[in-house]
Amino acid sequence: MTSFLDSLTRTRRSVFGRIANLLGAGEITDETWDELEALLIQADVGVETTLEVIETLQRRVRQEGIVRASDLYQALREELRALLPSPPPLALEKPRMLTVVLIVGVNGSGKTTSIGKMAYYYKQRGRKVVLAAGDTFRAAAIEQLQIWGERAGVPVIAGQPGGDPGAVLYDAIRASRARGYDLLIADTAGRLHTQYNLMAELKKMHGVARKNVHEAPHETLLVLDAATGQNALSQARYFQEAVEVTGIILAKLDGSAKGGMVFAIARQLGLPIRFVGTGERIEDWAEFDPDLFIEGLFA
Repeated sequence: MTSFLDSLTRTRRSVFGRIANLLGAGEITDETWDELEALLIQADVGVETTLEVIETLQRRVRQEGIVRASDLYQALREELRALLPSPPPLALEKPRMLTVVLIVGVNGSGKTTSIGKMAYYYKQRGRKVVLAAGDTFRAAAIEQLQIWGERAGVPVIAGQPGGDPGAVLYDAIRASRARGYDLLIADTAGRLHTQYNLMAELKKMHGVARKNVHEAPHETLLVLDAATGQNALSQARYFQEAVEVTGIILAKLDGSAKGGMVFAIARQLGLPIRFVGTGERIEDWAEFDPDLFIEGLFA
C-alpha cells in the first residue's frame, strides 16, 4: 500500500527539494525571492497564489526581522499550511439510512478508478456500498465501473449504454432501499466540461438525488488529475457552475510532480480536498490531511 507521504515523493524531489536547498543556508537576497517565486510557479502553486505567498512572506520578513534563509523556509511552511484550512466533517460520515454521493469529472481524470477505490475504502470500514453506473454515454465506462465493483466487492446498478443516467440513479436509490445499502456512490458522464448537454445531465442527476433522498446528494465530489496542474482549475470552475461541488478528489498524486496545485485549489476554488489517490492499487487511497501534506512536501 502506498502511503499518503510516499505519494508526495515526486513533488518533494522535483521542486520542494530545490526550495529546501535554496533556503537551506545564508541570508535572504533579491535572488532568493526571484528563485523562490519561480520554483513555486514550477510546482504548480499558480501565479496568483504564488504572488500572494511571496507578498505575505516579504511582509513577515520586514515585521519579524527575518534575515536568514532557513528562517524564511520555516515561514514558508507556515504560510502554505495556512492556505489549507481543515475541512468540515464529511457529510457521508454522518449516520443516515442512505447517503448519496455524486462523483463528477472529465474522462481520463481517474474518475472510475477513484470510485472503485472509494467503494473499497468504505466497505473495509463496514459500510454497505452500492455503485450506480451513471456515465451511460460511454459504454466502456459502464464496463469499467463493473470491473472496479468486482474488485471492491460491491454491486453495480447499471442500465443500457446511451440510456437515461437519471433513471439509473433512480433505480440505484430504489435498490439501495430494498437491499439495505447505506452508501450509494454514483458515477456521472465525463465528457468535456464545455458541453452544455453534459452539464444539463449533471443537473438532472442532482435533481433526481434531491427529489428521492432527503438532503441528497450529500456530497458531490469532483475528481481532478494531479498531473494536469492548472488546467484542472478551469475544469473545476465549469463543474462548480453546473452542480454544487462540495469537495475534491485528487487522483494520481503519486505520479505527479505538480502537487503544488493543492494550494491553488484551496485558494482559488475554496473547496476542500477530501481524498487523494496515492497509487495504482485499490487500497492506494487516503483521506487528505493538510498537516501530513505539508510534512510530505518539506520532509
